[in-house]
Amino acid sequence: MSTPSIAQQVDDFNTGFEAQIGDRLAAVFSGEQADLRRFGAPAGALGEGDTAPDASLLDAEGTPTSFSAALDGTASVVVFYRGAWCPYCNITLRSYQEGLVPALRERGAQLIAVSPQTPDGSAQAVTNGSLEFAVLSDPANALAEQFGIVTEPSVEARAAHTELGFDVADSNADETARIPFPSVYVIDQAGVIRFADVHVDYTTRTEIDDIIAALDRLDAE
Repeated sequence: MSTPSIAQQVDDFNTGFEAQIGDRLAAVFSGEQADLRRFGAPAGALGEGDTAPDASLLDAEGTPTSFSAALDGTASVVVFYRGAWCPYCNITLRSYQEGLVPALRERGAQLIAVSPQTPDGSAQAVTNGSLEFAVLSDPANALAEQFGIVTEPSVEARAAHTELGFDVADSNADETARIPFPSVYVIDQAGVIRFADVHVDYTTRTEIDDIIAALDRLDAE
């Protein structure tokens, strides 16, 4: 039996989630997603051919590191995600662990996940998803800012979050609500971006087959 796509898993989750939170809150999130799609991807986001920037990061134990150290001259798939509080992110990271990580190992590549949450949040993501790849904290979105992919929830969405018992700022290392657009980059051994996929609608994500195809194009060159 084949593993369901991320889109299929999201559809299944949304059915139960919307029934749980009710029509009013579901409409708030649906409106936010529609607005994000209408505004589109940020014009300044890095893309294919750009050199990946560097920034100071923290690992899941709180130890300082850097993006360049994490890349370490290895072909890398880098996924920016919102945080362990985001169910769509958790679906994605678990899917990547199950279906992408083995394919990366076969190709001598690695997976790195980055979010603005605290190291404790990164550790939670690792534990919840049984993740076997680097999960790093990007305090104040220093790295995501250089990639040009920083946003934040709408006022209405944050109010809905509060009704549901949490606030994004409580999870972030800088105590703001700023978060990256969910994005995937394939970065080659020289630090050049060879594939970029920025998702403004946080309920959609880069599928595993698309990432593997991008890596295989890289290997064929």
